[in-house]
Amino acid sequence: MDLFITGAGWITPLGESLGTVWDAILAGTPAPARELPGPPGGKPHFAATIPPSLVDSVARNPRLRRSSNISLFAASAALSALRAAGLDPAKPGKLALISAVCDGGVIYTRKFYDQIVRQGSGSPLLFPETVYNAPASHVAALLGLDGITYTLVGDASAALAATAVGIDLLTSRQADHCLILAAQETDWILCEAYCHWRLSTPGQSISIGSNRGALIADGAAAIVLSREKSPCRLHAVTDGVPFFRQSEASASLAAALRTLPASVPSRVIASANGSFTDHAERTATENAYGPLPTVFPKISLGDAFGAGALMQIICAMESLRRDPSGTILVPVIGLNHQAAAALVSPI
Repeated sequence: MDLFITGAGWITPLGESLGTVWDAILAGTPAPARELPGPPGGKPHFAATIPPSLVDSVARNPRLRRSSNISLFAASAALSALRAAGLDPAKPGKLALISAVCDGGVIYTRKFYDQIVRQGSGSPLLFPETVYNAPASHVAALLGLDGITYTLVGDASAALAATAVGIDLLTSRQADHCLILAAQETDWILCEAYCHWRLSTPGQSISIGSNRGALIADGAAAIVLSREKSPCRLHAVTDGVPFFRQSEASASLAAALRTLPASVPSRVIASANGSFTDHAERTATENAYGPLPTVFPKISLGDAFGAGALMQIICAMESLRRDPSGTILVPVIGLNHQAAAALVSPI
């Protein structure tokens, strides 16, 4: 069964307009990175953050008044995607919601456990935002959904796994539309952890191929999948292929690529982020297809780990909007040891 992407929305450190942000990516314009507030004596960490003004409108909703940033980002991207798909957020119909997260609501989690350490108990106002399915629960409540809602937790490849779940729901006609959603928020402690694991950069930018690490970023992305025909077709999504050492990442992506339809893509929207994944991704894709024109969105947006794969898919949509020819490969290598890929094509 052919399935189509009928709408998309995102919120990024460079804004929320699909076309404007895509232009910035093509120009290699980097999002400004700011130093995150940390504990006294803590090392400085920088991240590409979303300006608070971009979520002012959703933050005024009573449901989201006390929400963490990740839920605000998720709600903003979800509402934009539904509107782009021509669906009324107040009456979305038989809509399934599949959410993907990587690190969850780290800001409120840090605050909650800091209170436990300092005071012996944590605020019950903070606790609901510490669970991984908080963004999905907020979005489901905003839309009045009482049907299928899932949250998948993993690395950057979790968003492709969520997309695969959406495909199954549409193919089995358990839903008329599927909203696939992924979000990420930044915090000093998150940057400290990834820096300790040698996966994030101490600098303020990403250098592809440098192996210095990713610039962690805020972000959220959402797409609406449907059986209704639209200009952008979701051609294929692979299962995730695990790897247990960084040196095995290229082989795992190569295994995922072998399960895709046998055709040569016209171009690649890469997941390269300045870490070990860059060489692995390039090796696997070039061995499979030879050198291809490639765009590196994370040079501009930073790496919003949980949301990165959906951002790549939206970039593929924007690329096809400008040049509706060929098929676009979206490879993803997650930092927690799983690789997957998708193909996006015009009808």
